[in-house]
Formats: sequence, C-alpha cells, structure tokens
Amino acid sequence: MSAVTVEIDRESGFCFGVVTAIRKAEEELARGAELYCLGDIVHNSDEVDRLRNKGLTTITHADLAKLRNTKVLLRAHGEPPATYATAHDNGIEIIDATCPVVLRLQRRIKERFDAPGPKPQIVIYGKHGHAEVNGLVGQTEGSAIVIEDIDGLDALDFSRDIALYSQTTKSLEGFRAIIAEIERRKSPDTSFEYFDTICRQVSNRTEHLRTFAGGKDVVLFVAGTKSSNGKILYDNCRAVNPNTHLIANESEVDPSWLAGAGTIGVCGATSTPRWLMERVRDAVERLIANG
Repeated sequence: MSAVTVEIDRESGFCFGVVTAIRKAEEELARGAELYCLGDIVHNSDEVDRLRNKGLTTITHADLAKLRNTKVLLRAHGEPPATYATAHDNGIEIIDATCPVVLRLQRRIKERFDAPGPKPQIVIYGKHGHAEVNGLVGQTEGSAIVIEDIDGLDALDFSRDIALYSQTTKSLEGFRAIIAEIERRKSPDTSFEYFDTICRQVSNRTEHLRTFAGGKDVVLFVAGTKSSNGKILYDNCRAVNPNTHLIANESEVDPSWLAGAGTIGVCGATSTPRWLMERVRDAVERLIANG
C-alpha cells in the first residue's frame, strides 16, 4: 500500500473570476459589514457553507427587491441591467465581482443589440437558466435566443441574419459544432456572424485534465452538483479514464474504487476550492493507510 500515490492536479480549482469574487466577499466580511450575495457565490455548496459561516447571506432576486440600504455582492457570473436598476432604486450598494471576461461579453452583446439598423437574431450557446446566460440575455431586453445544443437550433429563423455568442464556460467543440450546423442550414443571402467568447482559462484546462486523468489508475473529480463547468470537465476526464468518479466532497469517496490502484488523481472544476480537493486527498490517504 505504501506505493500508492495520491496527486492533486495543479491546475484545478478556482478560476480568476471566482478567486476575485471570494476575495471581495472576505474583505467585506472582515470589516464586519452586513453582506448579501445574489445567488450562490460559486457553484459549490461546501464553499458556500464556509462563507455563510463567516456571515455571507445568499439571497434571491425576490429577496433583492425587498432589501434597502445595504450591500449586495454580484458574483462572477454577472447580472442583467434590471438587477442594477433594482439596486439603485433601493439604495443598495453593489459590490460588483462580475468576471472581466463575462463583463466584456455582456458589453459586446449590448453594443450589437443597440447598434442602428436591422437587428440580427442574437443567439447564445449556453445553458437555459444559468446565471451568466440570464445576464447575457438581459443585455438584449430578453430577446436573445438561448440554445443548449444542435437540437435547439430549430428555434432559429434561418432566413434572417444571425449573431452567435457563447457562454464563457461552454466547450469549444460544442461551439464549433453549432457554427457548422448554422452555416449548413442558413439561407445563402443572410449574414452569419459568430464570436468565440469562451474563456480560455477554462477551455485550456480540458486537454490538460485529459492528460492528467489518462495517466492515473483512478480519478476523483470534485465538483458541486450545480457546476456546469464541472460536468463538462468531468465528462472529459471520464472519456479518457472510465475509472473517474464524480464526488461533491470527501464523504462520497467509496473505498472500493481505490482497490488495486497505484496512482490516484484528484482534480476539480473552476468552482472547486483547493482546500476541498486537499480534504479529498487526505481522506483517500487515510483510507489507504487503514486498508
């Protein structure tokens, strides 16, 4: 058993946008300020619980409408213009932790929507109801069409111009497939613009994780159940290593998975805190030692 190695992937864990949001929350809480967060600050319940214990209160949009004269943090996913308007009307101070990549994308979509002349169909490749996508759709006064996959393209009018954008955490492969299908189906006399707005800090992890997972006997992928990015990266790991297991935290490690393994990898999503992967590693090492 002493020959078993447990390695945490060095590139897994919070992306820049999440790191910034959590830092801003901790700075405000350290001042003793009352602080609310609109939605889970990150799609990881363990990290949400950690910050709740420090005083961060998660609220919904319905809650926001009832608040007055306090501070509310906007997480990395971003928000539609209506959220800022509500905050302004209610005397709420916004602590804006919108990821710069998301913020640039919001501005690009709004500029395209506000441009003079006939408007194209603005299409967003993303997950229906996802916080980032809601913020993007809000830049178009709710008119953007959200598609999750090629089947969703049936909602488009291919006799009209199309401008395609992507949620920042979607896969490049999926985006390219959407582009190819639109080009195949659109009318020849219409224009089709597409903008690769996928965050490279996220997309570049895919190949690295496939290499990491492929070199291990067993892989434990740590991610919250709400993490879209986690599902994508987990699927990529499992594609190269069928002995990849998706877990939320160390309590979900099944000792039977570790039997006979010489190398065990621990990795995670851009919403997975490093400390949580370290707890998984420590739990695995205890199981091995006691096995």
